[in-house]
Amino acid sequence: MAYFKRTGESTFQATDHVGGAWDPEFQHIAPAFGLLAHAVELDRDRRRGDDLVIGRLSYDILGTIPIDVVDITVRVVRPGRTIELVEAALAHDGRDAVLLRAWLMRPGDTAGIEGSAFPAIPPPDAMPVWDPLTVWQGGFIASTDVRRIESTPGRAAYWVRTPLALIHGEDVSPLASAAGLFDAANGMAVRVSPNDVAFPNLDLTAHLFTQPRGEWIGFDTTVSFGPTGLGLTSSVVYDIRGPVGTVSQILTVRPN
Repeated sequence: MAYFKRTGESTFQATDHVGGAWDPEFQHIAPAFGLLAHAVELDRDRRRGDDLVIGRLSYDILGTIPIDVVDITVRVVRPGRTIELVEAALAHDGRDAVLLRAWLMRPGDTAGIEGSAFPAIPPPDAMPVWDPLTVWQGGFIASTDVRRIESTPGRAAYWVRTPLALIHGEDVSPLASAAGLFDAANGMAVRVSPNDVAFPNLDLTAHLFTQPRGEWIGFDTTVSFGPTGLGLTSSVVYDIRGPVGTVSQILTVRPN
């Protein structure tokens, strides 16, 4: 089972497992984010033989996407020997639906000064199982395995994994797999029930100071609503080794 099946050099058929949390007839954007990260890495590997790694993934969501075939294009915006900016677009029926801008950076040896002051969160086996289908709907949410501790509405620590492949029969990197789960952050620490308030995100930006590894991706998330219809979901992101970066999502907050 997988979220996508490749149908051509740049085209992919979405499966029912990408069904969205707000409307299961349209795609949850999380797997599409992973697909775009994978496309950027494939393009990098075709063009160059060095070891540039992705330090930032910045996605803009331009509209909803039916559960259908999507097409991806990739272009280099700012080429460079040690740093480059790459843009990828995911389109449906000729219309761009998601844009990604990724900074690729040459790694160096900084093991001697490695460290972070982000606090640790309990490991997955120390958190209770939580069923996100008690709050949400759709194929993507149904495909996830979640462990969660909620401290207050809009504040939670949790781990997410999925048994599904991102692309049927195709190897993807740990980063692309993790990127396919990043957008779960906006639904795992709800401040107000989505039955009462809609709060979809318009974007997602991930900043990474090390590459995530392993099947579990952890989050320490805070959701904030402002007084004029804007909101923010802000998370520290973890793998089993510890913190790896941050994820932020801007929200449009719309009481029903």
